[in-house]
Amino acid sequence: MKIPIPSTTVKLPRHILPAIVFSQFTGASPWFAGNAVLSDLQTLWGLPPDALAYMTSSVQLGFISGTLVFAVMAISDIFSPRKIFLICTLLGAFCNAGVYLFAEGLWSLVVFRFLTGFFLAGIYPIGMKIAAGWYQRDLGKAMGFLLGALVLGTAFPHLLKALGHSLPWSSVILSVSAIAAFGGFVMYALVPDGPYLTKGAKFDPTALKVIFQSKNFRSSAYGYFGHMWELYTFWAFVPVMLAIHIGSGTAVSIDIPLWAFLVIGAGVIGCVAGGLLTGKFGSARVASAQLGISGICCMLSPFVFSMPSPIFLLFLLIWGTTVVGDSPQFSTLNALYAPKELVGSALTIVNCIGFSITIISIQLLTYASHFIEIRWLFLLLTIGPAAGLFAMRPLIGAQAART
Repeated sequence: MKIPIPSTTVKLPRHILPAIVFSQFTGASPWFAGNAVLSDLQTLWGLPPDALAYMTSSVQLGFISGTLVFAVMAISDIFSPRKIFLICTLLGAFCNAGVYLFAEGLWSLVVFRFLTGFFLAGIYPIGMKIAAGWYQRDLGKAMGFLLGALVLGTAFPHLLKALGHSLPWSSVILSVSAIAAFGGFVMYALVPDGPYLTKGAKFDPTALKVIFQSKNFRSSAYGYFGHMWELYTFWAFVPVMLAIHIGSGTAVSIDIPLWAFLVIGAGVIGCVAGGLLTGKFGSARVASAQLGISGICCMLSPFVFSMPSPIFLLFLLIWGTTVVGDSPQFSTLNALYAPKELVGSALTIVNCIGFSITIISIQLLTYASHFIEIRWLFLLLTIGPAAGLFAMRPLIGAQAART
C-alpha cells in the first residue's frame, strides 16, 4: 500500500521564485514612471506644480478601482492567474506608453496614469497569488522577496532616468513599458499554475460590518492605515526633498534621479531585515519599530535639509529603509487577524482603504505647500506613524505577554 506524500514535500523547480520576483519587479515598474519624467513633462506641457499630486493620486485611484473590480468579479478564480498577469502587464505597458503616444497635457496624462494603476491591480496582488500557488511552508520568505521586487520596481524608473540623462523622457517611458511587457511573458512562459493554487472566497462587501469587530484586526488594520498615510507620499516627494536640499545652498552636486532610486530602493533592506527579525521579535514589534523610526524621521525632517549632504542623504536612506520595511509585517498581521471566513474580502477592503488614504495624504501635502514653508511640510506625515503606533498598542502588549 502506497503512503501518500504530504503536499509540503513537493519539490519546486528552482527557477520559480526568481522568475516570479523578476516579473513582479518589471511589472511594477510603470507605477512611478510618470514621476521619474515629471520635470520633463512640466517643461514640455507647462504643467502646474500640483501635477505631481494629480498624477500620483490618479495611479492610486486606478489601483483601487482595479482591485475592487478584480475582487467583485473574482477574476483570478475564473481565469489562470498567470494569464491575468500577462494580459495586465501588456495592457499596463500600453497605457504607460500612452503618456508618450497620446497624452498632450495634464488631464490626458491623468487618464493614462489612472489606467496604468488599474492594470497594476492585476500585477501586484496577482503576483502574490501566483507565489502562494507554489509556496506553503516558505510563503513568508517568498512574499518578502516579492515585496522587495515591488519596491525596486517602483524605484526603477528613477534609475533608468539617472542612467540616461541624455535620453529624452519618451525613451524612459517606452523602456519601462517594454520591460514590463517582457516580465509578463517571463511569468507566462516560466511559471505554470502552482500545486497549491486555490480559489478564493467570493468577495463580500458586507464584510465591512464584521471585520472591524475584531480588536486585534482593528489594531493591525489601523496600524497599516497609518503606515500608508506616510509611504506613497514619501515616495512621491523624494525628488522634491532632494531638490529642496540642493536649493538650500549647502549641497554638493547631487544626481536627483539616482538618489531617488537609492532612497526608495533602500526599502528592500527594510523588508528583508524585518522578515529576518520577526522570528525573534514577532511581526507586531518589528512593524512598530520601523513605523516608529520612520515617524521620527518625519519629525526631524525640517532640520536636516540644510545639513551637509552626507548627513542629509544618510537620513533619507534610513527613512527610505524603514518607511516600507514594515509593509510585509502589516500584511502578515492583517491576514493573521482577519476573520477566517472573510480573509479575502477583509484584505481587499483594507487594501482599498489604505490606498485611498494615500490619495488624501498626497493631496493634503500638495495643498498645504501653498501655505507652509516646504521644509516644514513633511511634519504632516507624522500623523500616520503616530496614529499607527497608537493603534498597535494592544498587539504589542499581547506579544509581550506571550514572551
